[in-house]
Amino acid sequence: MRHANHDLKVYGGIKLFVGSGSPQLGTKVADYLELPVSACEVIEFPNENLFVKLKGSVRGQDVYVIQTTSSPVHRNLMELLITIQTLRLDSAARITAVVPYLCYGRSDKKDQPRVPITARLVADMLEVAGADRYMTLDPHAGQIQGFFSIPGDVLTASHLLIDHINQNLRPTLQDPVVVSVDLGFAKKGRNYAADMDMPIAFIEKRRQGNDAKAEALTLIGNVQGCDVIIVDDEVDTGGSIAQAVNVAKQNGARDVYLAFIHPILSRNGAERLGALPIKRIFTTDSVPISPEKMRFLEDKITVISIAPLIGEVIQRAHEGRSVGEMFNE
Repeated sequence: MRHANHDLKVYGGIKLFVGSGSPQLGTKVADYLELPVSACEVIEFPNENLFVKLKGSVRGQDVYVIQTTSSPVHRNLMELLITIQTLRLDSAARITAVVPYLCYGRSDKKDQPRVPITARLVADMLEVAGADRYMTLDPHAGQIQGFFSIPGDVLTASHLLIDHINQNLRPTLQDPVVVSVDLGFAKKGRNYAADMDMPIAFIEKRRQGNDAKAEALTLIGNVQGCDVIIVDDEVDTGGSIAQAVNVAKQNGARDVYLAFIHPILSRNGAERLGALPIKRIFTTDSVPISPEKMRFLEDKITVISIAPLIGEVIQRAHEGRSVGEMFNE
């Protein structure tokens, strides 16, 4: 085994369960930890109700359930909740919900009358189901951490993208500039720019009238003749990132690259990205990209696995070692 301190056991051994939303990622995490994936049967009845049955005991064990909550959102979320409750009823010593992409992250506040804060509801459901801890990656809003009463590890994969770009792309770029897709991502965009030693520019959006799609976009900063890396936390339908690419090109950008953590790619998002005048896309496997979507992107996308990051954090959490040390914190 590559890991140290194997004699330090706060709980029983690690038991790793992988939901149907993250099969490839879960297998990679298991390979990193050199552990088998624990067997679990998930049955969907004709009425769409789910039934979960463990194939072995987890009594007294330290259990980790890897399940992203991207599409199909509600099936993946319910499968995660039911699996957690099943583990709790089988007397697992500790249960950690490992949710690479946490659904409803954009519903994090009451920004208009008579609306829910669904991100808080999701946090409550995970706790009620029986999770003792949670682990997630690059939530849309930092305040979501405050919705949980249980401890957790909120990780970022930005350093994985940055390291890859610095090692493989940076030497070939001409006067590179990081562009934040909007002002809401400005602070995180600055982190990208600082870690890649590049200047930064911002896309500003202004609403015109009451039409939700009527937006005036302005670029703050200079990209004339520069290679541009547009950064964001997630891409859903691709509308905002497509606008950002067009604005960068209109302002004289040379080659355009995209870097984002979560490839949601709803509806025609993959097709839209594939049609953009861009050189390369850098993203992660926090959300699986289906073969149907990948065919629009396969000649211009690099998917960087978060499995080593999640695997190392699981190992450290199990052994009671600092996670912050991984990031020099």
